[in-house]
Amino acid sequence: MAQRPRREPQIPEAPAALDETGEALSALVVEIISKKFEVEVGAAVDEVTVVVKPEDIPDLCLLARDDPRLDFNYLRCLSVVDYNDRLEVNYHLFSLDKRHKMAVKTNLPPEGPEVGSVVDLWAGADWYERESRDLFGVTFTGHPNLVPLLLYEGFEGYPGRKSFPFHEYEEW
Repeated sequence: MAQRPRREPQIPEAPAALDETGEALSALVVEIISKKFEVEVGAAVDEVTVVVKPEDIPDLCLLARDDPRLDFNYLRCLSVVDYNDRLEVNYHLFSLDKRHKMAVKTNLPPEGPEVGSVVDLWAGADWYERESRDLFGVTFTGHPNLVPLLLYEGFEGYPGRKSFPFHEYEEW
């Protein structure tokens, strides 16, 4: 039986819909962060987004945490998305006092992806960075202990990447 070609998913994009808090944060981010870093500020659904160069991640995150107007004292999540030609690392930040949120994004090459660690800013980044190393091969420079979290020592490949060979199956 001949295999059917795999269908590419049709993923609809939700329009950006920032509330008053998000609009105010967006203006604040432009005022504070754009003065120090080359960034692209935008919005995705109900969240302010900032795209920055990989080498600026540690300093931008430090500013986002320590500037009292931003006060991003909580790292909600750190994730990696494989777009085949690049890996996008996403830092989802939240201010517990100001109740605003922001996603900081950076793009890395699939060969030798490397970005500075933020474990010294948010201790909770430890597991996220180790998981990202296991599944996507991203190296977080300055991380105190990048031992495998999910996979065993010596596991070959990165199962989070689209290029990782899984057993073929047929969609129904």
